[in-house]
Amino acid sequence: MEHLEPILPVYRLETAEQALALLNPKRADMLRLLDEPASASELARRIGEPAQKVNYHLKSLEKVGLVRRSGTRQVKNLVEVLYRAVARTYVIPDAFGWPEELRSRLKTQGALRHLVSAAEQIRNDAVRLMDAADETAEVPSAAMEFEVDLPDEAAREAFIRAYTEAVKQVAGKFRAPQGSKEHAFRVMAVIYPQIEAGGTEHER
Repeated sequence: MEHLEPILPVYRLETAEQALALLNPKRADMLRLLDEPASASELARRIGEPAQKVNYHLKSLEKVGLVRRSGTRQVKNLVEVLYRAVARTYVIPDAFGWPEELRSRLKTQGALRHLVSAAEQIRNDAVRLMDAADETAEVPSAAMEFEVDLPDEAAREAFIRAYTEAVKQVAGKFRAPQGSKEHAFRVMAVIYPQIEAGGTEHER
């Protein structure tokens, strides 16, 4: 049996290429599934993509150091290469230098820039909570995810108005006292178009 290098609980990104790889939703999904060794064909079956396309993504992830080869497996007359992610969680450091190409793209997409910033904040906070928490204690936290149908701008504006009013009421009821941080919890809310496998958008 081949020796497997241990998978890291957290990996802090080191290069711009690694960050760009994680911004690709398909590659991020593949990394999540590669907590155990898998071949391109096995991964392709799990995510419903052609093996050739999955193999291309795996090669790209291997090139930037986010997956590594973890052995081979004989399947009939073929020898499959097995890949494994280097970590379970990935964090973009606060001082990370975004490449000019990505900075330019984010400048023209102000809302997406805020979405990326929120995602970074959540990742960083999650890592700090894991570092500070007792190994036997569960950190009190929650996540909620749902989809809404917002076919046009009028529907989107109506949703935002209703959602904002509802959040104001809840936040007002549980708002932390001025300057108090002892029992404070951070709450974030985001909404963005859901991109399906075929490339069609719908609101998330």
